[in-house]
Amino acid sequence: MPASPSPDLATATSARADEFAPSANLAQLQESATIAVSIRAAELRAQGRDVIDLGAGQPDFDTPAFIRRAAAEAVEAGATRYTHTAGILPLREAIAADATALSDGRLRYAADDVVVSSGSKQSLFNACFALFGPGDEALVPVPGWTSYVEMVRLARAEPVLVEGDPARGYKLDPARLAAAATPRTRGLVLNSPCNPTGAVYDADELRALLALATERDWWVISDEIYRLITYEQPAPSALAVAEDASRLVVVNGVAKAYAMTGWRIGWAVGPTALARTMTALQSHTTYNAAAVSQHAALAVFAQPDEAARAVHEMVSAFRERRDAALALLTAEAPALRVIPPAGAFYLYLDVSHGAPGEDDPGTAVARRLLDEADVAVVPGAAFGTPGWIRLSYAAPLPRVVEGVRRVAALVRS
Repeated sequence: MPASPSPDLATATSARADEFAPSANLAQLQESATIAVSIRAAELRAQGRDVIDLGAGQPDFDTPAFIRRAAAEAVEAGATRYTHTAGILPLREAIAADATALSDGRLRYAADDVVVSSGSKQSLFNACFALFGPGDEALVPVPGWTSYVEMVRLARAEPVLVEGDPARGYKLDPARLAAAATPRTRGLVLNSPCNPTGAVYDADELRALLALATERDWWVISDEIYRLITYEQPAPSALAVAEDASRLVVVNGVAKAYAMTGWRIGWAVGPTALARTMTALQSHTTYNAAAVSQHAALAVFAQPDEAARAVHEMVSAFRERRDAALALLTAEAPALRVIPPAGAFYLYLDVSHGAPGEDDPGTAVARRLLDEADVAVVPGAAFGTPGWIRLSYAAPLPRVVEGVRRVAALVRS
């Protein structure tokens, strides 16, 4: 048997480990706050506490049966090997056809314009890494999903945070983007429906932002992962309003609308040359997305009636939860400011007066909610607005109602 390391060597090894510092690539990287909240909630539940997790960014439904069946059939048919780096051809063709249809045929996409990745998060990272680099600036919405900033930084570019209009659900407008831009601005990230606010850009608002980007020769990365989860009005795709798509990348996936977060399938649609670059990048990182997951995603396009029915059922449940939560907040915490979500499955609450004297009241309130009320939420600091917290209503209705009731009670106190 090999000899055990000497005490001196073990001590030296431990000391070196303690002295570890990340490379310059990761010097500013921050842990995902949304994932950290879910991990902490799970730890407390393991200790026996009845924690209501309203921090999760994933549907609580099972993946629809027709998708699960397609995956099982694909496995039995041998879908267990490597695929093309950019994804299986039938899936890329289906995504390209869908993108073309979203533009009413004004824009023409083919399989070579599509890159399928291990989740829309990887698609967003691939796009940022391919488009931005040292010396570049990218405009990022505030509040906005926490990973946008980190992805731009990982590309060695500089994220420029642009706060949206509070009177319009924190949505961006051309004037705010133009004021934040510099000669180094190379592009911007858009998200509709928005995480964390649930705000939805209408066609005119989206058209105005894309027109400014075209005028300034900016790239636009449009994150549309929540596009099918809307309530009163549909959320238009950037593909539906873009006059010039030569610098447009649309990212989507199956995670949110089809309760397929664990299947890890997302995609990017954009100019052919960019798609080739992202494919080359992916060939050296993750290679292809899981073969069986790609076939499962293909069922969404191959069985549109089943897919539409599944989305309708989930969105109906989300709407019921949203309405119940808003009604409860109105009744029990009428002074609490909330952005009524038109899409996605989040409530964004202004708790800036809930922790007097705190520089980061959202984090303070979130900590108290977890420690004192057993409710997990995400602090608004994760999204660039430290006076807020985000509640997810992607949980069973009774849990959402009870969680919101606990939030209202703590805020009142």
